[in-house]
Amino acid sequence: MSENERGNAAAAVAPIEIRRFQPGDEASFQRLNEEWIVRHFALEDADREMLSDPVKHILEPGGEIWFAFAGGEAVGCCALIREDPGVYLVAKMGVTEARQGQGIGRRLLEEAISGARQMGGSRLYLESNSKLSSAVHLYESVGFRHVPPEHIKPSPFSRTNVSMEMFL
Repeated sequence: MSENERGNAAAAVAPIEIRRFQPGDEASFQRLNEEWIVRHFALEDADREMLSDPVKHILEPGGEIWFAFAGGEAVGCCALIREDPGVYLVAKMGVTEARQGQGIGRRLLEEAISGARQMGGSRLYLESNSKLSSAVHLYESVGFRHVPPEHIKPSPFSRTNVSMEMFL
């Protein structure tokens, strides 16, 4: 087994730590999101803008970002973007492909829901795509319900064909 393979094997069994965004996490946030977006879709201008400066576009307006770390490496992330008082968009959620199916996405999503409650949130919504059936199933399993797109703020992303919400 090569040193790289040993490192990957160790990361696969390392315990998962969930924590909030810290200075220096910008590159991990960008990498994790570009990975899933490029694999399934194409990066859009709205992605590039948000991923280039998550502090400005997510944190400063009152949002939050959580990361999942394994063996010191960021393996997943999830953001809450403050849209209106008490209303947050669950966005930019991704788990690196090698770590999918291990409950990391669920842990991140549950942390974001809890965080929204702590921040006084009353409603969460999200945008997704039916191609991401595992993600849509996860959202349904924690209580998100499908809503017609006309009941949701218009999406800046052409890939959006699923709109969901949850009342807290």
